[in-house]
Amino acid sequence: MAWIMTNARRYPLLTTTVLVGLLGIVLWAFGLGSEPVNLVRWLFSGFALFVAVLQAIQMVRDIMRGHWGLDILAVTAIVATVLVDEYVASIVIVLMLTGGEALEDYAAGRAKRELNALLEKSPQSAHRVLPGGGIEEVPVAEVKVGDTLLLRPAEIVPVDGELLDVGGVFDESSLTGESVPVERAVGDAVLSGAVNGQAAVQITATATAENSQYQRIVALVAAAGESKAPVVRLADRYAVPFTLFSLALAGVAWAVSGDPVRFAEVLVVATPCPLLIAAPVAFMGGMSRAARNGVIVKGGGVLETLSRARTVVFDKTGTLTHGTPSLTAVRPAPGFDADEVLALAASAEQYSSHVLAASIMRAAEERGLTLRPAKTAREVATHGVVADIDGRVVTIGKLAFVRDAAPDARATELVGGELSIAVAVDGRFAGSIVASDSVRGNAAATIAALRELGVRESMILTGDARATASHVAEELGITRVQAECLPQDKVITVRAVTERPVIMVGDGVNDAPVLAAADVGIAMGAKGATAASESADVVIMVDDISRAARAVQIGHDTVRIALQSIWIGIAFSVVLMLIAAFGVIPATVGAVLQEVVDLVTILNALRAIGRRRDAHWNVPSAP
Repeated sequence: MAWIMTNARRYPLLTTTVLVGLLGIVLWAFGLGSEPVNLVRWLFSGFALFVAVLQAIQMVRDIMRGHWGLDILAVTAIVATVLVDEYVASIVIVLMLTGGEALEDYAAGRAKRELNALLEKSPQSAHRVLPGGGIEEVPVAEVKVGDTLLLRPAEIVPVDGELLDVGGVFDESSLTGESVPVERAVGDAVLSGAVNGQAAVQITATATAENSQYQRIVALVAAAGESKAPVVRLADRYAVPFTLFSLALAGVAWAVSGDPVRFAEVLVVATPCPLLIAAPVAFMGGMSRAARNGVIVKGGGVLETLSRARTVVFDKTGTLTHGTPSLTAVRPAPGFDADEVLALAASAEQYSSHVLAASIMRAAEERGLTLRPAKTAREVATHGVVADIDGRVVTIGKLAFVRDAAPDARATELVGGELSIAVAVDGRFAGSIVASDSVRGNAAATIAALRELGVRESMILTGDARATASHVAEELGITRVQAECLPQDKVITVRAVTERPVIMVGDGVNDAPVLAAADVGIAMGAKGATAASESADVVIMVDDISRAARAVQIGHDTVRIALQSIWIGIAFSVVLMLIAAFGVIPATVGAVLQEVVDLVTILNALRAIGRRRDAHWNVPSAP
């Protein structure tokens, strides 16, 4: 009963329509549905005209805003059935229109099930271990970095953390789309939103709730669910032609037969619910399917653009490669020692956010070298670092940047896939540090899959040296390369691409501007590049580049199903209109048949949700 009352208040016009219909049945049962006093006719006709006026007011407002929709058919059908005394058909049409909102909400809710599941599973509390050994339950927002938290069996991880116990098993399907639980060892990262296995474990919080992986995903999902993407335009393209055709056919049927009832009978089966509901439901289903596959799409319009993409642009480091380069050589210049160069470089790189900095510091520590603090340090974004280490000015970064401080700086010889960083000390070239960053195992298959999906052109945009980028491009079959780019160079290049729409795939903070500039920006968000994720239209929640191709595939499937649903609705309606034009389908029967058409098109649109697992997908996931 509570459910009925809640929905009655939620859909007042539908509730009123049902009550009017029930009252009409009661009046008819008491003999008040026939002449000379046909109260049922006056009740149904009056209420139908009232609803038609409400629809007409909204229709006029839409037309004044330049939006020609399908309400004209609905209003005309109601008025026509009233005028030809088909008042039962009138109330059925009104029921169909007022029930359309409820039907759309139900279908949209079904299509959004994966998105809603993410929102509903958002952790609300955590069990904090107290210094004395006790446990207190606190709101997740109160968890601080460094807190020790207890995870009970089957409990959702509240914030990002590190595992303190010897081992644990976690279900990360809500984050990655992979149904197989993963094992974690002591010291391994555990992401918020994962579900603990059957054993209680403890973790140390490494991020607050606001900065944890799952909460960022929830924020993205909420934004996606609230987006008012122009997906209905897909149906609106057919609105005016369909309306004109329907009115013309109804007019011809009236003129040929001489019976105005034919006009109403044709319009009854031309009511527009399939076009109004099918496309939004299909796109919401596509977004839900993407979420199930570890991809957050910020609006249905993004899926439509993905389906038409013709060019894909990749950042290199961390996108096509793993982004964790390992040191392969230190090549000191004459007068310098390898350990000296590495120690000074690692000390300066303490103040850098570059992906290579961690590798250099790790290599120095493995050699037992001591990292010394800097008196002053300054990072020049995308170029390098200048630091005062023990009274010596150390400049480290790109060759062109270091050459400004040390004109004798020179390039070092690299083999396939290697990259180098130059070092200068007190204005003298001190040497080069060489590292290698391996290409992702499924990168080539991803690019091949994109090519099969119609994304014919591919490009690498990177700040790395041309030799390194060209080697990666050749290995992966990428057609164009632009190396040694600054963030603004990337934006200019993407805007200049002629084969559009263009997709940009990146992972770092410095990719945020170009992700925003592309027609569709795809951020590899698993590593927590918040700025990139906020600028992007699509966020991949796992460290797996193949999900970029999967997002394009979902875009193709979603648009295909949306168009298919629209054409099914149009085809059935046209067939019914042609039959009704010969007077075969009474108006009341036609209204009921149109409800069947609505259900068929909506059920077809729900196919965009996809299967529980995309078993047909043939690009291997990241190992």
